[in-house]
Amino acid sequence: MGPRNRFIAIVAVVAIATGAWLSFKVMTPAALPLTATLLPAPGPLPEFSLLDHDGNAIGRGVFSGQWSLVFFGFTHCPDICPLTLQVLADARKQLADEGMDPLPRIVLVSVDPERDTPEILGQYVQYFGDDNLGITGELEEVRKLTGRLGIFFEKTATDGDNYSVDHSAVVLVINPRGQFHALFSAPHIARNFVHDLPLIMRGR
Repeated sequence: MGPRNRFIAIVAVVAIATGAWLSFKVMTPAALPLTATLLPAPGPLPEFSLLDHDGNAIGRGVFSGQWSLVFFGFTHCPDICPLTLQVLADARKQLADEGMDPLPRIVLVSVDPERDTPEILGQYVQYFGDDNLGITGELEEVRKLTGRLGIFFEKTATDGDNYSVDHSAVVLVINPRGQFHALFSAPHIARNFVHDLPLIMRGR
């Protein structure tokens, strides 16, 4: 093979290799969340006036400065609420063990403010780890938040004067700008949060 033919052959091999590499890059998508739904354009939370579990007055600014995992439930909930909060606590611990920093904060917004006083809510959220936040307050103010975010809840009578509260089971992801950024639909599994949250929080 002459020098010219050898040069042509080398160029052809390089071209084929380059084409294969580009094809692999095009066919291999970037890592994406497996179960979380990302909003096309994160939106601001509505204005509201509620109380944290220490009894302090708070507004939407309470969500600024850190990532939050927000669940709407109540302390008398027999199953979905404690199970969901435990899943979030387990996921947060796994992320901490993997060295993730900062960690998202777990937030429970009560849809039963009639019974969920700040003190009761504070004791409840601490069962699921440190640095959690409980939010309660006037029902009308709770509805300002749930209405804008598409969260359903409704009081239902049970025996005598007892009642329960039917409610949505999604977990919302609020970004450090205080915007509704993503959501996880039920059923909730810790490994889904462990996989998806780093991608969401790093902007992938």
